[in-house]
This record gives sequence, structure tokens and C-alpha cells, in this order.
Amino acid sequence: MFELDQIVLTGLTVFGRHGVYAHERENGQEFTIDLRLTVSLQRAAESDDVTDTVHYGELAEKVAAVVEGEPVNLIETLAERIAAVALEDPRVQHVAVTVHKPHAPIPLTFADVAVTLHRGRPSDSASTSEWPA
Repeated sequence: MFELDQIVLTGLTVFGRHGVYAHERENGQEFTIDLRLTVSLQRAAESDDVTDTVHYGELAEKVAAVVEGEPVNLIETLAERIAAVALEDPRVQHVAVTVHKPHAPIPLTFADVAVTLHRGRPSDSASTSEWPA
């Protein structure tokens, strides 16, 4: 068995107005997004052509638009919307999305709050119950 190819984008920081509380929506805050895409990179490696891979710059812009867009209560919902954007490219087999909310309204000292979800499409050759590390 071989390791699946991945494209990883970490630390994408975008201002959004997500949260349960009114002040979170009014004032907004920064959210940090990490993405791990499982995609075959063989064709791109052979052709050396950006059209044969997932353009991570374009993907980052789409993800930023989601974070800057319609507010949601939960970062779980935000992560789900980001995963859907990543899976719009049919070459992406799986995506792991982590949404960090380092300024969450918690009245204690903490470094970060984050959720991570994994989404994918059924595959004939790989089990969807096993996610890339």
C-alpha cells in the first residue's frame, strides 16, 4: 500500500463574524483555517502544469470567501462549508478541515479552540473509513 498524495494549506487567517453571541457577530474576529487535501499529484508532477493540480491559491481565496461570508453560530458549520468548497474539485478525494477560533469568548486563559472534520467521496479503491494522517 502507498501513501496518498496531499496538498496542505495551514494558517490561513481570515476575519469573520461567526459565533453564538451577538457581540461575536457585531465585532467579528480572526479565524485560522488548516486544510489537508488528499489528491493524486502524479499527473501534475509529470506535466508540471498548474491546471493538473488543485490550485491552492484559488482554493485559499474560495475558503476566505466562506469565512468572510454569511455568519454561522458554530465553527463546526463553518468547517462543513469549507469542506464542501474543497470537494467541489472532483480530483479531491478527502479533505481534513480545521477551524481555529483563538479568540473564542471563554473567560479563562487558553491558547486555541478548534474543530477538525474529515469529509470525502466514496472511492472504488480506498476505504473511506481510513483517513490520511
